Amino acid sequence: MFLLSSCSPPPDQLGKLDLVKWRTDRGGCNGVRASLVDDFKTVRQELKGKSSNEIGQILGRPDSEQLDDRNQKFYIYFLEKGVHCQDPKVKTDSRSVALRISAIGLVTEITFQRGRP
Repeated sequence: MFLLSSCSPPPDQLGKLDLVKWRTDRGGCNGVRASLVDDFKTVRQELKGKSSNEIGQILGRPDSEQLDDRNQKFYIYFLEKGVHCQDPKVKTDSRSVALRISAIGLVTEITFQRGRP
């Protein structure tokens, strides 16, 4: 059963959130994610407790990863266009959402901010 679930295609919808649109707007550079913020907020509690692998399948590869103390990390998804669209290494103050991934690989917190946490 595990093998079947790991090979299944990523979901297209989570609640009202259109995951296809979310995943195709890499870095929020096309302005699509900005229109999906309210839908994302309605499903963020459903994302808590999911593994980092599940998050990657649901939301797509994060735009940025940041290591934190005690083997935790953040998956960062930008919500709007910014300087990161031209150069991902440049510091940006564009709106983003960060998912804190615990040392055991589960989402424990989801926050909204400008730039990276």
